[in-house]
Amino acid sequence: MEELERLSDIEQTAAGDGQPIWAAQGQGGDSLGPGVRAWSHGAALAVASPSPQQDRLAVRGDSADAVVLVRRVLDEVGPSYRLLGEAPLIDALVRQLPGLVPVHTFFWMETASPCGAAAADVRWLDASHEKEATSLFDRFFPDSYAQPGRAGVCRWAGVVGAVNGGAGAEPLAVAADAWSAAGCGFMAGVVTHPAARGRGLARAVCGFVLDALVRRHGRAALMVLTGNAPAIATYEHLGMTKRLFEAAHIPGR
Repeated sequence: MEELERLSDIEQTAAGDGQPIWAAQGQGGDSLGPGVRAWSHGAALAVASPSPQQDRLAVRGDSADAVVLVRRVLDEVGPSYRLLGEAPLIDALVRQLPGLVPVHTFFWMETASPCGAAAADVRWLDASHEKEATSLFDRFFPDSYAQPGRAGVCRWAGVVGAVNGGAGAEPLAVAADAWSAAGCGFMAGVVTHPAARGRGLARAVCGFVLDALVRRHGRAALMVLTGNAPAIATYEHLGMTKRLFEAAHIPGR
């Protein structure tokens, strides 16, 4: 097992895969994010990224090499890390590593091309509208990792308007630039007020954020649960490609 201390080493070993590059959480230069460590073994790569929401261990590569690597990495960093990787690889690790169990499947989606789908009325929200967006999550998306005021969430884009023709204006649809990293921007916290659905607002806001991330980082990505068909269709229309991923962990740790 070889420890990788530079972002460029991870990029070379990742062979174009955005997920381990994102997990490295580099913020400029060739260094990894705070507390992040990475290792390779044969044709496998693992990147351990601590987080207040969930410690993550991004894994890719040959399954036989990954079994050896993940066993050693978990001995090194402890069992609190949730494994993330393509579903066949995580299934192989679950079968061969005692105590490791699957959590759920999801799609890792990414793009390296601007979509140009943003509408003119989408903008980065100011502090007051960011605060108002909190109610969208309280009412309609309380389980979102990305919410206004949370650590790692950089900025919010959205469409502001009146609900059901009422007076005043509030955020109708929002999405965040959250936990982005050098080489891979990340979008999260996509939510639309139910009264504003069917107007293409989510598509416009997501297109705005994705284009900004691609311009800044060269690539944009997100995670979405496999059962969220409307969101997946929106992201695919914006030019994102998807891969089936799986999460696994050691329960009770």
